[in-house]
Amino acid sequence: MKNSSGSSLVYSTETGRICPGCRQAIAQCACKANAVLVGDGVVRVSRQTKGRGGKCVTLVKGVALDGAALAALGKRLRSACGSGGTVKDGVIEVQGDHCDRIIETLTGLGHHPKRAGG
Repeated sequence: MKNSSGSSLVYSTETGRICPGCRQAIAQCACKANAVLVGDGVVRVSRQTKGRGGKCVTLVKGVALDGAALAALGKRLRSACGSGGTVKDGVIEVQGDHCDRIIETLTGLGHHPKRAGG
């Protein structure tokens, strides 16, 4: 295979994905060229039990924030509800049925959430 002079490293087993702008690991990126907004801006709050062994989880989708800000928002929502959770693929998951409390918290933070799923 021929190696072109314009090619660049995109992944390393030591550090993971590499930023094409500053050629640092994504976690230590200085240029923030990879800051991509996740979500469409319409914040939807829903409750789900499917595929979780009957356990209830509150989902927050569509928040237009980058990865670090989304993780910080997830932490703030989890602490407001007093429960655990995670952020996966741009979706904030909070353990338990906390739709009303999350909607109040998001409204207080300046978002305009909608209740989805009934």
